[in-house]
Amino acid sequence: MSLQKWVEYGWLRSHKTGKKEIADLLRIIDRDLQDATRDISADWRFGITYNAALKLCTILLYAEGCRPEKNLPHYRTIQALPLILGEKHEQDAQYLDTCRTKRNVVEYDYVGSVTEADVTELIGCVNELRDGVLHWLNERHALLL
Repeated sequence: MSLQKWVEYGWLRSHKTGKKEIADLLRIIDRDLQDATRDISADWRFGITYNAALKLCTILLYAEGCRPEKNLPHYRTIQALPLILGEKHEQDAQYLDTCRTKRNVVEYDYVGSVTEADVTELIGCVNELRDGVLHWLNERHALLL
């Protein structure tokens, strides 16, 4: 499937981004990754790190001229990752979707379902993804950096 098909299905709509919007999102990511190392609960650190991952996926969509529609925006943003960066990122999208579900549990249902290992794993994933997104931006959309 392609992003164009997603637009045709009404899952995405057009979005014009610019250098400032991408820079602002990158600053949010950096802030969140820094805050995720602070002395707060694993639940909150996980949620903050998940937010950084979501913003990285958002950058990918925005750079490609799209944004999610109102129905399932986090899900669609994450699922677009392998459509943009390639099939090798399919497992990353699956992992981040699992994190999305886990983040929803600690945000809305109950405390303590996230471990320190969960936080460490997600931070590692997000740092790798950040490097990949920046490399991709530099190659495909250098004017946005």
